[in-house]
Amino acid sequence: MGVLGWLFDAQVSIAGHPILWREIIGNLFGLASAVGGLRRQIWAWPVGIVGNALLFTVFLGGVFNTPQATDLYGQAGRQVFFIAVAVYGWVRWSSTRRASGGEGPAVVPRWAGRRGWIQLGTVAVVGTAGCYLLFRELGSYGPLADAWIFTGSLLATYGMARGWTEFWLIWIAVDAVGVPLLLQAGYYPSAVLYLVYAGVVLYGFTVWLRAQRTEAPQRVTAAAGSGV
Repeated sequence: MGVLGWLFDAQVSIAGHPILWREIIGNLFGLASAVGGLRRQIWAWPVGIVGNALLFTVFLGGVFNTPQATDLYGQAGRQVFFIAVAVYGWVRWSSTRRASGGEGPAVVPRWAGRRGWIQLGTVAVVGTAGCYLLFRELGSYGPLADAWIFTGSLLATYGMARGWTEFWLIWIAVDAVGVPLLLQAGYYPSAVLYLVYAGVVLYGFTVWLRAQRTEAPQRVTAAAGSGV
């Protein structure tokens, strides 16, 4: 337990602020997962799960007695749901890859469409409102912002699993709220990584949009040629 305890509590001081190494490492795994998602690689899902597990312990600062000592229940709770949705995405992308003979990307990007946007919009409003009431009662820091980050993150991850190009836009909205909240709460590495995510997200959106415009018509043509 001595070595494990040291690894769990290992810190680095940045500009006079104590930062847990697992916060830094967890966010780096998250960044790697985002890059994998941009490239539509299946390994993005298991890599993301590792980062989620680490960050779950980080955002329960009061529970685990971290330097910040601040509980962000939305930030912590979403890590659990991330893992569940990541398993779904992992299975879905793997199935798609097997169906294509193991060649090419695991998913072809497409718009969610009217029905998809109704689903996303409804969950965004209802989920954020419900989580706000819950997080406020739990005493979470910044409950409204935390509620949107929680709900939006789940929607973005689900959209990625479905191959909806709009999921990148949802991440942008999450980052816009997440950076100020994390800075105020003292989670500086996470705030910085959110800024980096924003750059990756903007680039990822253009990559998926380009792929959608080129690969989707090719798939339709191939299906028509085969009589499907």
